[in-house]
Amino acid sequence: MASNPEKEPGDAPKSGGGLVPLSVLAVVCALGAFGTVFILSGGDEPTVLACADHEQGSPAHAPLAMDDYVYVDLQEILVTIGNEPATRYVKINMSVISDSEHMGAVKKAEPMLVDAFVGYLRALTLSDFESADFYPRMREQLAVRSEVVLGPEASHGVLITEFLLR
Repeated sequence: MASNPEKEPGDAPKSGGGLVPLSVLAVVCALGAFGTVFILSGGDEPTVLACADHEQGSPAHAPLAMDDYVYVDLQEILVTIGNEPATRYVKINMSVISDSEHMGAVKKAEPMLVDAFVGYLRALTLSDFESADFYPRMREQLAVRSEVVLGPEASHGVLITEFLLR
């Protein structure tokens, strides 16, 4: 067997690089990342609602609770969930947002409102209630039904004041 005369048995293979080329590579990558973020972000800083300048006298957004709104409490609603035996149910208390001139109309139409709300709630399944993003949609759907029953001038939304799923 012929041995390779160029390699000695005690020679170890040389590793490449070292610490200096790796440091240079790290600095180049960091500068490239910084440059990319700096160029793509642009120079304008967006105004954040929480940090908006309120010294100009006008609020940054319209308040949700208006002075002329009244909140008309409805009777408690208890609805079983699903088609199985009545083992799961939801108990809900709600208030309809209205104005003072339509408050009597809301109280007078309470049976129709409760009927519309119960019809919607009975159509839901347990998996709907288990989804975290469902609750804003549920409140929106209840508000739509309130507006259908009362009209857009009398109903300005629905507040859920108590919610229990068992």
